[in-house]
Amino acid sequence: QVQLVESGGGLVQPKGSLRLSCTVSRRISSINLMAWYRQAPGKQRELVATMTTGGNTNYADSVKGRFTISRDNAKNTVYLQMNSLKPEDTAVYYCNARISDFTPRGFSDAWGQGTQVTVSS
Repeated sequence: QVQLVESGGGLVQPKGSLRLSCTVSRRISSINLMAWYRQAPGKQRELVATMTTGGNTNYADSVKGRFTISRDNAKNTVYLQMNSLKPEDTAVYYCNARISDFTPRGFSDAWGQGTQVTVSS
């Protein structure tokens, strides 16, 4: 079973930066899709950024140009660099790994425990 551990959250002022890390218990080069999600109080969980094994990335419109997803295969770690943070970025951020398998859906999702990001002056 794949385990994901996030770190790097905290309190930051508007226009500040944070880098989140997600360490995975298996080779991330073998994982089809890595992603970051976030969930703000009273809102549904939303997709923030994705990265395929081939290195293709995708971002939510609300974070394009400010957030960057990247990975270090040697460390089995995925990162989310967040710049120019806004109060509306405040949320719990979750790391996700989508892994191909033989279940009816053809894949399974693994989640980290989440890390809180608070943007406030």
